[in-house]
Amino acid sequence: MSTEPDPPESTDHAGPAEPDAPGEPGTPDDTETAEPGTTAEAPEAGAEADDSAPTTDEAGDGKTDDGEADDGKTDDGEADGAKTGDGEAAAQVSEAQAELAAQKLERERIERRKAEKAAPIAAGTKLSGKAADLLAAVRAVEGGAKPPAAVFGEPEPAPRRPAPEPAPRPQPVAAQAAAPAADTVEGVRRVLADGGAPEALAAQAAAALGEGAEDMLREDPWHLLRVPGVRPEQADGFARALLGPECAPDDERRGRAVTVWLLEQAALAGHTALELPTLTAALGRQSVPDPDAAVQSTLAEGEALVFQDALDAPAAGQPVADGEQEEDGEEGEAARPVRVLAGLERYALAEESLADALARVVNSPAKEASAPWESVTAAASGSAAELIRAVAGHGLVLHTGGEAARAEPAALLTAAHALGLRAVAACHTPDGRRRFAALLTGEDGAVVTVPGLLSGAEGPGHDGDGAFALDLLILLDAPQLDVESAAMLAESLPDGARLVLSGDPAVLWSAGPGRVFADLLAARVCPQVASRTPDPGPIGELVSGVGIGELNQVDAPGKEIVIVPVRDAGEAVHRTVQLVADSVPRAFGITPEEAVAITPGHGGAAGTRALNAALKERLNPGPGRFGGFDPGDRVAYSPVPGRTVPGRVVTADADGLHLSCEGASVVVPRERVEQAVRHGWALTAHQAVGSRWPAAVVVLPGDAGQVLSRPWVYTAFGRAERHLSVVHGVEQALPRAVAEVPAKPRTTRLPLLLRTQVPAAE
Repeated sequence: MSTEPDPPESTDHAGPAEPDAPGEPGTPDDTETAEPGTTAEAPEAGAEADDSAPTTDEAGDGKTDDGEADDGKTDDGEADGAKTGDGEAAAQVSEAQAELAAQKLERERIERRKAEKAAPIAAGTKLSGKAADLLAAVRAVEGGAKPPAAVFGEPEPAPRRPAPEPAPRPQPVAAQAAAPAADTVEGVRRVLADGGAPEALAAQAAAALGEGAEDMLREDPWHLLRVPGVRPEQADGFARALLGPECAPDDERRGRAVTVWLLEQAALAGHTALELPTLTAALGRQSVPDPDAAVQSTLAEGEALVFQDALDAPAAGQPVADGEQEEDGEEGEAARPVRVLAGLERYALAEESLADALARVVNSPAKEASAPWESVTAAASGSAAELIRAVAGHGLVLHTGGEAARAEPAALLTAAHALGLRAVAACHTPDGRRRFAALLTGEDGAVVTVPGLLSGAEGPGHDGDGAFALDLLILLDAPQLDVESAAMLAESLPDGARLVLSGDPAVLWSAGPGRVFADLLAARVCPQVASRTPDPGPIGELVSGVGIGELNQVDAPGKEIVIVPVRDAGEAVHRTVQLVADSVPRAFGITPEEAVAITPGHGGAAGTRALNAALKERLNPGPGRFGGFDPGDRVAYSPVPGRTVPGRVVTADADGLHLSCEGASVVVPRERVEQAVRHGWALTAHQAVGSRWPAAVVVLPGDAGQVLSRPWVYTAFGRAERHLSVVHGVEQALPRAVAEVPAKPRTTRLPLLLRTQVPAAE
């Protein structure tokens, strides 16, 4: 693919700028809703006080997407909150005009909401100054968190024009906690008022700290850092107000609290642990005078765990790498380097439990001999036969491939049922379940979702020992498995059951901590079957090239791929609305509901907020009397952080917002609407991963260049089945991201844990 896209009228690259509707780019009046500019959130971060981020970018590659981070999760989520470089003067003027226009629209929407006397769902409080800033930070992270990049990324230059806000990431606390007692909330409200913090945080603080929260905060004000969204400088201000002269930077309580907070930020970025030098360096940047003492105090109090992982001995004369120490060997043996890490108990134990469970799957003999599999293997061919043979002789098998390769796990599931085995396939999204079920015949109930399987709402149920009543479990979309979900699934398998993990390793990683599928591929402890079934058509060819770092020029005679150059974010919003609402549906005989817009982040003048506002105005205008929503609005519902379910607003009443999600009725309590529901015409790549639409419009505004990566582009482009439009304003940043920006690394322990329990597979 050429680095400079052809003009809209040219078909050399992929077709006209707009199917069936070539036209001149929007006039200045068309830019009212756009232009990049807002501080990047984080794997769900930094949103305004009245905005919340439901999910998952990054999958995030450790950062934002929506980590997407929002990959986000970035999106990848993957932006780490990076900022773009200097723009030309004219572009800056355009951005300012568009931002003012966007603010004007937002003010008008707020005024309409205030005018509604009977609105059943209300949100927000009247605060100002530091209290408002603290409340805004907390609400921003209720569906995400502040950018981990700000803690663990490279120092950023002073920004001139902010990048899109990255998408939300899962919180390192229980997603659904029991409501705290009223007296506990009231006590917390009193201490917050004494410390100058917004009293509206009382419920969140009480839920995070539990019974006795008031006394905990008075004795150790830095416990406020346990509330998602609160940053060290805000907790410091609260502590100064409560402690007065006793408050000092070298307070041991502060050192412990900041250490735990940094480990939580690392989890939001996808790490299950941090190397000790990385942690101490981050503590120094947070003005902790003695980082080593702070870490030791945290370990002594049991608030974190430390690990010493032996690594392969370096070659003779090779120095030990940073972050590694040498461990004395037995007499006559060379010293081995040791990697010292610190991590939160929750993720450390989940990773160790996962390694134990997978070792049990690998080492447990199958309940039936492999001989019967020969009969079904003979009926298969190609990669499907190879997959069936691998499953016949092994407890754990990895399968890699794109969308077309899903036919191979489908053949395996059919073969297992033919042998009378109890077999189920699990996908991460309802749309994934629908697409996989379409490959089967007469297999009702054999395809479930991962959340449904874990909750017990779907699947075969459990046997007398509490394990799944299964002989074979096939997990699709395996890259989206975070370490905790993977541990729960693997631990629930009975002895002798087989496990197949299948997915496309090039897409964004999980929104939660860990990179389970990539770690298993790297550990090489079980057979790996790589599909030889390519994704068809021009879109499949384009996406396949992106996966190997090449942005190729692709022939698209049926207008399967269209490049729409834009000058600024205002024009990007205008063209996106035109494509989603009119041009693409008319050209391909689909409805606007079968198209989706995908953009790198939630914020900015061409992020999901701006795009959804413009698309709502076009497709379902209304006053937004139900907490900003109207009946018929397309939404993205996040039942837990990091998971997105598409839906539509039905109505609202005293109980909350009523949604229809994949045919199921859902009622979102009024107090959770802000955090759990967003408009859903436009998504981040992390929110979209695991689903596909007949048409996808990928929006790349000019300030998105530094948040793009190969996994993000691969994931976004791959959401389209029949048509892909790319609203292109990043110029050379797109081919550069595809060629040079791989997934951001994550620090995990799973490969090493597996190698100590399972011999390497041949």
